[in-house]
Amino acid sequence: MGRMSSETSSPSLIERILAYASLSIIVVALLSFFATLIVGLNDREAMAEGLWPFVYGISLIGLPIGFVLLILLLIISQVRRRAEFRRNAGD
Repeated sequence: MGRMSSETSSPSLIERILAYASLSIIVVALLSFFATLIVGLNDREAMAEGLWPFVYGISLIGLPIGFVLLILLLIISQVRRRAEFRRNAGD
């Protein structure tokens, strides 16, 4: 009969890095989106000059990248959990 391990495994370093990276990229992208939204509502012409096109670009690029990193994190953690389950079921 299989014995269940009483200790829970901690996330790997790659999982931690992916979690922090995806969270920080998504937060920065959302902040840049709201900043451009607020500035664009107040002064539409200001959006075309200075750093505002770059800030707007962060939200366009950051959200998809953060989403892909989040999906990658879910896949990696599920693979690790399946491997642990198989290892514990074999005991």
